[in-house]
Amino acid sequence: MRETYLKKESRENKQLPKVKINQMRQVNANGLLIPALGQGGWRIGDDPARAESEIAAIRRGIELGANLIDTAEMYGGGRSELLIGRALRGIPRDKYILVSKVYPHNADRNNMFKSCEASLRRLGTDYLDLYLLHWRGSVPLEETVWCMEKLVREGKIRRWGVSNFDTPDMQELWQIPGGKNCAVNQVLYNITSRGIEYDLIPWCEEHNVAIMAYCPLAQAGSLRRMNVDVRTEPTIAAVAQKYGATVMQVMLAFVLKKSCVCAIPKAGSVAHIEENVAATQLEIADEDWGMLDCVYWPPSCKMHLDIE
Repeated sequence: MRETYLKKESRENKQLPKVKINQMRQVNANGLLIPALGQGGWRIGDDPARAESEIAAIRRGIELGANLIDTAEMYGGGRSELLIGRALRGIPRDKYILVSKVYPHNADRNNMFKSCEASLRRLGTDYLDLYLLHWRGSVPLEETVWCMEKLVREGKIRRWGVSNFDTPDMQELWQIPGGKNCAVNQVLYNITSRGIEYDLIPWCEEHNVAIMAYCPLAQAGSLRRMNVDVRTEPTIAAVAQKYGATVMQVMLAFVLKKSCVCAIPKAGSVAHIEENVAATQLEIADEDWGMLDCVYWPPSCKMHLDIE
């Protein structure tokens, strides 16, 4: 990918030096390489007035290497997939990695194949790079895995994964025939919600399963897991100022510093996706991460898996 230069601004909109964006770092998802930074599709396509801005953001992100595009049949009842399909028209299929998710109640022999075909139609593609079980439901995992493996054999999907699975769920999955082919576990993870660091991230890293972090920006800081508002907390603001970054960029850099983790923040505008991509270039010193640990504590015991 050609080198691209983005301009960053501080919280005071002061002009800062240009940031050099090189090839996006890759994450190993059980043999499938995916970019460390992608783009989320939750609430994308909900507002027709924002459609052109959202389409422009998706296309700009692909240009900059954030070419992992995540969506789900649940998002807007298919509107997210439809808008993403519009955004991807005319872009060669090998230039992006497409992820969608199936409802738990559709993850059986009677419904998964129809759900997958419907997602493919809305997205305007012949295959998905990753197809995820959105969360665990009443359908036995054995049946869901069988369906996923059949979709792989049929060429409808390249790989499959899960979402909102905790460590015991992953351990159970690993005992199922074909379960070890799981490539990704998509879970909530950000600086205010770090419970998965205790056991889930180490387990996934050991088994070559990539963690795909949703809500890595805690919904622009409004999704609080502690009695601290990340948008106004002075420690993270001071770290951001030291590196000429925004608070949101520091939050994204926190998620991306683990080699087995990729992030899929939503970006509704070109400026937003450029800000996100620029965050991949931040190199924050260990002592500054240590300062943030004093405010946003790492887990010291097993914690309940956060789900939104």
